[in-house]
Amino acid sequence: MPKTNRSPGTGRIAQQFEILRSQGKKALVTFVTAGDPGLNYTVPAMHSLVAGGANLLELGIPFSDPEAEGPAIQAANERALANGMTLAKVLDMVAEFRQTDLATPVILMGYLNSVLAMADFPQRASQAGVDGLIMVNLPLEEGAELQQALRAVNIDVIWLVAPTTSDERARDVVSNASGFLYYVSLKGTTGSGSLPVDEVTERTAYLRTLTDVPLCVGFGIKDAETARAVSAHADGVVVGSALVQLMAQSADVASATERLRTATAAIRQGIDA
Repeated sequence: MPKTNRSPGTGRIAQQFEILRSQGKKALVTFVTAGDPGLNYTVPAMHSLVAGGANLLELGIPFSDPEAEGPAIQAANERALANGMTLAKVLDMVAEFRQTDLATPVILMGYLNSVLAMADFPQRASQAGVDGLIMVNLPLEEGAELQQALRAVNIDVIWLVAPTTSDERARDVVSNASGFLYYVSLKGTTGSGSLPVDEVTERTAYLRTLTDVPLCVGFGIKDAETARAVSAHADGVVVGSALVQLMAQSADVASATERLRTATAAIRQGIDA
């Protein structure tokens, strides 16, 4: 199969990866759950992650049954929902973030149920300043309509490839990829298990033969050491559960943002080393 060429793109995600490529750097993608541990934490946390060296931000849409998530993010979803979080409020947070940051890509990550409940989601997400969408439970076969609607407003659908994904299936997925391709490094939920670096190396090398779309690896990357090990074989790494736990253990917004900035800076340093 011929390799899928990377589209130059005009959105913030494509621009960010082009900038990083020109600098010889890898992307640090960070995840936090919107509205956790309190509604007033999210936007300051987003800015703090950028200050610490994050290149792209993933913002979790709280959902009642997040089946791909481990205990840390499950608990974050429960706390956020108890705080009254909705998809509309998530978009409001992105819009608030955009008032002072027009450059950093923001990707929403969640489950299809939330998006289907908002009929005009593509338009509202675009107006808020969203750049990408990861729908964990959206099969490729059922995603064409949503992907087309989002593409029309310059929002990328980020598809996932798992360790158990067959070669044939992987080829189908990468043929639809835009923004970046998300390789799930573990056969399990977020934040669980030890990272099988050799397996990640082998699988990402195969995916490289299929596409030039940037490749990011997530699930199981917790610190500078694991980020450095994985980043050697990918265009970027995704860190989530460790940051979510850090926020949950913080006494207030000020301490949470400072701890986030410090933790992100350490991971950034590890990747750059």
